[in-house]
Amino acid sequence: MTTIDEGRHMNIGFAGIGRMGAHMVRRLLEAGHSVTAYDLYLSADSLPEGLEAVTVASGPSDLARADVSFSMLPDAAATDDVLFGEGGIVPAAASGHLHVVMGTVGPTAVRAFASRAEAAGVAVVDAPVSGSVSLAETGQISTMVGADADQFRRLQPVLAAMTKAQFHTGPVGTASVAKLAVNSVLASLNQGIAEALLLAEADGLTASAFYDVLGSSAVAAPYVGYKRDHFLDPDGAGVAFPLSLLHKDVGLGLELARRHDLNLPQAATVGNVLDRALATGLGDKDMAAVLEYLGLSDQP
Repeated sequence: MTTIDEGRHMNIGFAGIGRMGAHMVRRLLEAGHSVTAYDLYLSADSLPEGLEAVTVASGPSDLARADVSFSMLPDAAATDDVLFGEGGIVPAAASGHLHVVMGTVGPTAVRAFASRAEAAGVAVVDAPVSGSVSLAETGQISTMVGADADQFRRLQPVLAAMTKAQFHTGPVGTASVAKLAVNSVLASLNQGIAEALLLAEADGLTASAFYDVLGSSAVAAPYVGYKRDHFLDPDGAGVAFPLSLLHKDVGLGLELARRHDLNLPQAATVGNVLDRALATGLGDKDMAAVLEYLGLSDQP
């Protein structure tokens, strides 16, 4: 079992060089680590700016040779393929290898991954993150870590290179529960902002004037501040977190609620709105596009 010490140079495997993953890998490089990265669309000629020192893997199995490997992938299916598919990490890894699932796949999937990997002597833990792409760029995102105490101690120095705070939530899977609960609140706040903007503008208040009020009000969570441009200038702001991924996360949360016979009317309402927004073709837009959907006169 590899020991991870603070300040020690490490060889790190990383699968998933997307909006979040690219910034996280850059911060690992800046902390002095070596990174071997895998992504379906990654090649030595297409490395994002700041990642020129990355070694591009020919397949996920190359990541198994690292001291520790991470994945930041959009869903359970993609993570399953990288871990267990042909040329995956787990079949190629030596006993004692540690893999960290940082994508939001839900507790059921990550616990199943951990159980399957254990049979091969590989440990799988979860460490999903909370925060925007811009916060990932500056290392200001936080991470929840589902692992045993020793695994958390080993991982914390590496995670600290990518995140501002690391919360040990308990055994594997608990971090994914925490992430789904956080994103349930986030999705509700996202819809609340959209509805408030529509209400304000309907009776003559400008969106920018109202947002100034909102940003200094009792509900001025950090999300309100850093999503201002996405609500007021969506074309200029671009996409930080696609509506399709929020839809996936809320769906996982509702699935977990059903497993425990919970009635969560707010989450259910937000989930229904996201279902319909996705059906209108807004999935690739930023999650703030809920405002665009709610503003449609012909909502399905």
